[in-house]
Order: sequence, then C-alpha cells, then structure tokens
Amino acid sequence: MGGLRRYRTVVSDSALWDRFRFRAGDIVLSTPPKCGTTWLQMLCALLVFDTTELPRPLTELSPWLDATTYDTAAILADLESRSHRRFVKTHTPLDGLPFEEGATYVCVGRDPRDAMLSFDHAVANIHPDAITAGGLQVVAPPPADPLERFRLWADAEPAPESASFGVSLANLVHHVRTFWDRRDEPQVALFHYADLNADLPGQLRRLATALAIDTTPQRLEQLAAAATFDRMRSRADELAPGVDAKLWRSNKAFFRSGTSGQWRELLDSAAVDHYHRRVAELAPPDLASWLHAGWSNRADA
Repeated sequence: MGGLRRYRTVVSDSALWDRFRFRAGDIVLSTPPKCGTTWLQMLCALLVFDTTELPRPLTELSPWLDATTYDTAAILADLESRSHRRFVKTHTPLDGLPFEEGATYVCVGRDPRDAMLSFDHAVANIHPDAITAGGLQVVAPPPADPLERFRLWADAEPAPESASFGVSLANLVHHVRTFWDRRDEPQVALFHYADLNADLPGQLRRLATALAIDTTPQRLEQLAAAATFDRMRSRADELAPGVDAKLWRSNKAFFRSGTSGQWRELLDSAAVDHYHRRVAELAPPDLASWLHAGWSNRADA
C-alpha cells in the first residue's frame, strides 16, 4: 500500500482499498465506529439521489469496502457497475486510505464517551448467529462491570492492528486527528455529531457544499426531515447497517437514542477526571475541545 499505514482488526483490513478503482466524484466516508456513520451515509444518499426513497438498503448503497466479513470481490464488482456517484464506508483513518484527486473524504466525530457507550450497546445487540456466520472469534468476554469496560477502553494503547474490533479512546482520537490535521484541505470535510443534532439542515447544507452538489434551501429542509433520528429509526430495516447479514437482534435497537451526554449517568467524578487526563495525553487542546462539543459550542466538555 505504498506509504499508507495498514489497519487490521477482526472485521476489517485497509489493504483491501488497493483493489478499489477510484472515479472522479467518489465520496469516502471514513468514521470511527459509533460516531454517526449511518447518519452520514443517509445524508450522502439523500443528496446523491435527491430523494427520500432510496433504491436499495443503505448498507448496499454505501458498502463497507474493507470489511473482511463480506465478499470483497462482489462489493467491488457492484461498485464498478454503478452509474451514480459512489459513497463508500470505511472505519479506516485517513492515513490508511489512498488519497485520490477528485475524491472527497468525509469524517464525523463525536464525544468519545458517548461513542463508547453506543458501541457497548451495539455489541450487546449483535445477533449470535451473525458472529458465527461471519467467522468471528471473540478473544475474551468483556468485563461485566460497565465502569471497568470504560476504563479499559480509555486506557488501551493505540493499535493499528487488533485482534478485537479495535475500538478504544486512543484509536478514536487518532482517527479524528488524521482529519483534523488536514481539515482545511478542499478534499477533506469534518463534521460533528453534536452539530448534526443541533442543526441538521445546516449541516446537510455544509455537506452539499463539500460535495459540490447544488440544491435549494427548501429542498435541504425536505431531505433533512428524512434523516432525523425518529424517521431513520422508523425505517430501521432498510437503513441499519448489516441488515443484509442479519447482524442485529433488533434493527430498531441499532438506533438506540440519538442523543448525547448519557455517559453522565455512568461515570463518577473520578472516572471523568481520569478520562480527561487520558484525552490530554492523546489530543492537543483544540482537538480535545472540538471532540467534546463540535464546531458550534466548545464550552460543554
């Protein structure tokens, strides 16, 4: 992969990007897990197709290209056959992706504490049959105590290669930092979960601008209405990731709450202090502030 950093987990391998043939206009959606990936895919789909009625399930329209649990050859052939603008999902950071002229690279960040809790709930919602069918091996069961799981997530060292899902505070911060450091480049667009919650039509407008898609304010309002949490949850069977592989016990449960700040119900002051010390080791102050509040309001950290 040349000078690219290789990332491998139990469910992905960034080397698979070597087999993808880019086209002008391609959109690469590169996000840390549970930071708003499906939301971003939906927003792209709404803009690309200019309709709220999608032609296929979202997970097929925007496949996870470097997932090792899918048939990569079939995904690549399907993408090659597309006549519409392509938008492809990955959880590989920007420094592990081919950076091609004419492509746009989009990331969404989130308060890491909320991302961790969302991942915790997502893992509990995975159907046991999907684990068996995907050939996944659970290295060790996680601790039963949610505070202990949080501590392990916060203290884990960065790991570009992992025998697990590769989800940790260090990996999340690193992923976002690969975009943060290049956020002023014209091919790079960085969004935040809190901003999507605060002003979805405005953020959809930002995305349309980044993708050079012309539309009207009225149309943006109509499209954004289809991407609210409640509307997406009501369409879980066509919008949740992995529905083709029957990944979840409940597709609706994948869309759990769509809110932020639920970590306050779990973490005591000592855990919060420990968390902030760890973030300070991993991120410069400006990135840490943005991670916790987004572009519009950096005061609530």
